[in-house]
Amino acid sequence: MATKSTDFKSALGQLEDVLDTYLVDKAPFTLPSNVKETIVNFAPWISLVVLVLAIPGILLALGMGALVAPITGFMGPAYAISYSFGYTISMIILAVSVILEAIAIPGLFKREKKAWSLIYYAALINGISGIIGGNLIGGLLGALIGLYFLFQIKSYYK
Repeated sequence: MATKSTDFKSALGQLEDVLDTYLVDKAPFTLPSNVKETIVNFAPWISLVVLVLAIPGILLALGMGALVAPITGFMGPAYAISYSFGYTISMIILAVSVILEAIAIPGLFKREKKAWSLIYYAALINGISGIIGGNLIGGLLGALIGLYFLFQIKSYYK
């Protein structure tokens, strides 16, 4: 009997296979090799810079949430609970995504498949976050574009 974690890993593997088929094998446009190589060479540096630049924004978001939370109590308990829950979920998703990307950076420099997988999981989490956050079109489009580039360079990671 399969465990739930095995089922989840299997589902992620199946999703990866489907995305590989449609974003690489059947993609109407494939990136040239020199573009892929450039992306692979600069991806770790871009990730590092974005991570460093994101830190003040994350701290600001946490501070603003702490500032606004007491005010929501005046809007009624239902709103306060709803705001609190949504904000907490958003911060958890953000934290997981940032942690995955930070852990992947050393492996991106070494072109390890494990690092590519971590970035893949972060991209999925960000896409789901956008959709859950009510930005259906933007979340789907952003995830699709990000995953397209990610799958185009997948073969460079071993």
